[in-house]
Amino acid sequence: MSEPTLKIPSSLPIYVMHEHVVFPHMVFPLFVKAARLAVIEEAMHRDHLIGLVFCRAVEDCRYDDLAEIGTLCRIRQMVRLPEGGAKVIVEGLLRIRLQGALQEQPWLLAVIEVVEDEPSAGLVTEALVQSVNALLKIALAYGRPLPGDVLKMIDQIDDPGRLADLVAVYLNLDVAFQQRILETLNPLERLKEVYLQLTGEVQKMQVRGEVQSEVARRMGKTQKEYILREQMRQIQEELGEEDPRQAEFAELRRQVGDAGMPDSVLAIAEKELRRLERINPASPEYTVARTYIEYLCSVPWRKATEDRLDIAYAQQVLDEDHYDLKKIKERILEYLAVRSLRAATKGPILCFVGPPGVGKTSLGRSIARAMGRKFIRISLGGMKDEAEIRGHRRTYIGALPGRIIQEICRAEANNPVFMLDEVDKIGQDFRGDPASALLEVLDPEQNDTFTDHYLDVPFDLSRVMFIATANVLDPVPSALRDRMEVISLPGYSEEEKLQIAFRYLIAKQVEENGLAGREFTIDEAALKRLIRDYTREAGVRGLDRHIASLCRKVAKQIAQGDEPARRVSAQDLEAFLGPRRFFASVAEEEDRVGVATGLAWTEAGGDIIFVEATRMAGKGGLILTGSLGEVMQESARAALSFVQANAAAFGLAAESFPEQDVHIHVPSGAIPKDGPSAGVAMAAALVSLFARIPLRRDVAMTGELTLSGRILPVGGIKEKVLAARRAGVTTVLLPGKNREHLEEVDESLREGLTIRFVESLPEILQAALARTAGTLAAPAPGSEVSAGFFFPPP
Repeated sequence: MSEPTLKIPSSLPIYVMHEHVVFPHMVFPLFVKAARLAVIEEAMHRDHLIGLVFCRAVEDCRYDDLAEIGTLCRIRQMVRLPEGGAKVIVEGLLRIRLQGALQEQPWLLAVIEVVEDEPSAGLVTEALVQSVNALLKIALAYGRPLPGDVLKMIDQIDDPGRLADLVAVYLNLDVAFQQRILETLNPLERLKEVYLQLTGEVQKMQVRGEVQSEVARRMGKTQKEYILREQMRQIQEELGEEDPRQAEFAELRRQVGDAGMPDSVLAIAEKELRRLERINPASPEYTVARTYIEYLCSVPWRKATEDRLDIAYAQQVLDEDHYDLKKIKERILEYLAVRSLRAATKGPILCFVGPPGVGKTSLGRSIARAMGRKFIRISLGGMKDEAEIRGHRRTYIGALPGRIIQEICRAEANNPVFMLDEVDKIGQDFRGDPASALLEVLDPEQNDTFTDHYLDVPFDLSRVMFIATANVLDPVPSALRDRMEVISLPGYSEEEKLQIAFRYLIAKQVEENGLAGREFTIDEAALKRLIRDYTREAGVRGLDRHIASLCRKVAKQIAQGDEPARRVSAQDLEAFLGPRRFFASVAEEEDRVGVATGLAWTEAGGDIIFVEATRMAGKGGLILTGSLGEVMQESARAALSFVQANAAAFGLAAESFPEQDVHIHVPSGAIPKDGPSAGVAMAAALVSLFARIPLRRDVAMTGELTLSGRILPVGGIKEKVLAARRAGVTTVLLPGKNREHLEEVDESLREGLTIRFVESLPEILQAALARTAGTLAAPAPGSEVSAGFFFPPP
């Protein structure tokens, strides 16, 4: 019977079901897409009542496709989901019959009538209820999981119709059968249908139980076969017959004996071999154990290549492959000299730091060739998993040693030259920190007992010569940086690039592009123009690509049957490569007020930057643009504060500062810039702006300016000097404390440059200001500014 307080409307919104059937007295979660939320919202306005009806059509369900009998439900809860749609909790109340559709769009509204169960009582009904309860308990005994509250509810239900509905839900029957149960209005007939289905399920469970018993019996048979095989093996040994498996074990024993393992490792290998003999070959553990033993045998415990300690030969090989790089070549020759005096020398841990294209990676190959060692290279760029270094433990499926042990096994020597490329680009995430895993690898005091997680035995890495490469050292953790001997590779000068092109690049590209044996040359003037006008880099990769492009143009002429160019001159470059791409922006532009030429260091080497300053009416604000980092912004504020505080010393009107806004811009705004070395350039630009005196374009400066007027030293002196020379600068102003760093720059690279060391901003202004537009005034009498800040007019 219907609920006394429930008012049944004559029409209801109908929600169409495709995959489920909802029964009365059932609570069901419904996930509604956003496109179908309209019917739910309409039902919320109609006393939370809605009809759920099964549709036989898979797509484009119409009213004629709906089942005749459905369920009247009450919406208990609706929770909207962030991705759209909603989760709706509905409770089945009564069976209903559809009488007709009032509307089908935008949602279905149908006329309904409540359907009452037919009366059923008697001994047959009671017996059937008891039988269904008994079958449910049998199903539970065979492992059919049912919630505890459901079992308790079933024991308390004596209504056959409701019991049939409940069992139909928890039997997980197909949707068509559930709909048939819903449409059966006679409770006794409904319970009979459920009873037959439940009987079939119990029979299937009994068959599955018998199958499992048979499987267990056969497993016992497998163990019996194993015992018989062992007995057969013993008989074959007595008869002198050879067992294939025993031959396999004999080969493994031979490999273990010949591997030259240390005693502690040999004991572990023999223990694993004895364990392997007891494992059934069909077991997955058998493959794991065998692979582990084979890896132990493949590690070069005592295999090493003999070092070629001929220093003259090493010098020859290094000079053949690389031009200049005196510091690195000297370090390698020192190591060979020490090795010739003391054989038990630990391998060095070197770190080559320099811009891209200067030959860091290829230098490792040359070092290996000069020493007669094997060469190994792995790239650390983007590596995020610590197991790449240390390996996985054998408990994991498909476990392998780390890359360090794998590459040494492939090299078949325990003293290779091992290059760890791009150490500054190691990643870090939830899988571990590879940079921290390298701490043990790159420490000569610890790596003689390096333990890979897979091998789980110590291996001596102290004889390996590790070489790391990086473009910058900042991303490298300080603990890892402390373990390496850092050797800087600055960018090449124009003369060095010319020599590299003539000695290496042209010959390589002529060979690679099929021009070997043909008359083909590139003029020195063409190469100089190629370096100045078509490339702007610290290394030689771009130069190499342009030379390759010239060779390809000539190869195309030969392939087409045209007369090939035998000599490329400076005038031919535009015909081959198009118009020039870079201009000497310093040498070709005029001096301007408020524009200072600065020197910067980047990952690609040194470069010049222009600091532009302008002023406008305002309230003393400072505007900074040009993608400046925090440190560079602080340098700009410090420069403005210093100039304002010492305005009298520079002959500037201090009272004008609060009435004007200052805008400092560093062009190439798409490129991020940071660092304190542009401080003096910003201060010079500000003095030039307020004094209305242009700054000389051909004077470049670098240094960090403090609020007290001191100029602190900066890094990258060689790269900055080379950048100034490339750009056509005639005078370079460096902090006085960088005087000793200038020794790293050869005399030939300083040719044509006037290098001055400065200690204060007035010294910089004396050299940089173009005094044709006016002079700075002397400080006012009685000024507290020291004479060191003042420079006399010319």
